[in-house]
Amino acid sequence: MVKLFSPVDFKGITLKNRIVMSPMCMYSCMKEDGKVTPFHMTHYVSRAIGQVGLIVTEATAVQPEGRISAQDLGIWKDDHVEGLKQLNEQLHTYGAKTGIQLAHAGRKAVLESDIYAPSPLAFNDSYKKPLEMSLEDINTTIEAFKNAARRSEEADFDVIEIHAAHGYLINQFLSPLTNKRNDQYGGSRENRFRFLKEIIRAVQTELNCNPLFVRLSTNEYHEAGNAFKDLLYFTSELKVLGVDLIDCSSGGVIPASINAYPGYQVKNCEAIKHETAIATGAVGLITTGIQAEEILQNERADLVIIGRALLKNPYWAKEAADELRYSLYAPTQYKRGWK
Repeated sequence: MVKLFSPVDFKGITLKNRIVMSPMCMYSCMKEDGKVTPFHMTHYVSRAIGQVGLIVTEATAVQPEGRISAQDLGIWKDDHVEGLKQLNEQLHTYGAKTGIQLAHAGRKAVLESDIYAPSPLAFNDSYKKPLEMSLEDINTTIEAFKNAARRSEEADFDVIEIHAAHGYLINQFLSPLTNKRNDQYGGSRENRFRFLKEIIRAVQTELNCNPLFVRLSTNEYHEAGNAFKDLLYFTSELKVLGVDLIDCSSGGVIPASINAYPGYQVKNCEAIKHETAIATGAVGLITTGIQAEEILQNERADLVIIGRALLKNPYWAKEAADELRYSLYAPTQYKRGWK
């Protein structure tokens, strides 16, 4: 059996295969209003036609000040729902399940407005110094994630992913490199985890049995950052909270030089899967069907999350199927060339 093209179920949501399109920022909201544009329709629908099992939209901001850039998608107001719903209608037409990555950039927001973080530390000399979040700011942001989850349900997303990686706001709370607070949200790893825990609980009040994924940076590439034992603590707590899958990425907390080789993040993904006994998604320079199949056959992950390879080729699933000598379903419009 070719495992890459076998179905998998999360809380009654069945993905037709194990291929996931990684959330990747497109910076394409030219009106700076956070709304879906024709580009988004073309970009995501082409990957659905290409038979990706789960398509996760780019980091979608829960607050306007939480955008990575002014051109990011947003879900901070009800006006965003209609465009996202229309997008989902098209993606579902081609058999794809859909996910949305709820995000807040924190100190890595590149905006003219004030930006916020757990502590007033700039990412580097090129970034603005953020304002330290008050307890009121924290509560407002947790409520924003909750409201974003409600809107995601209204827009017909199948899966919700919380972005707690890559040095964005939640990751800034998790990491001792960026969280220097002296209150209940800083200091011990239990305190640093509190912000994410409260977001998860708030989001869950709005979900109708939707699977909930969390993306984590499983390596901070600094000796004073979270050690792997800290990541295992976080993932164990997330399992207890009812999270269904850990999307295992790395880096982004501080500027770092990363030796990125094919599958460079899979080792930590595999360890989290087995030591926490939770489903995981492997991401990071997974470029061939043979490589993806090895990861799945050896139970190193439950899903393979494809980024740059799907930017290069919307029909990567077909390319992978050919490598694995698997006969992939051909959409009617493409049957003459899908051989």
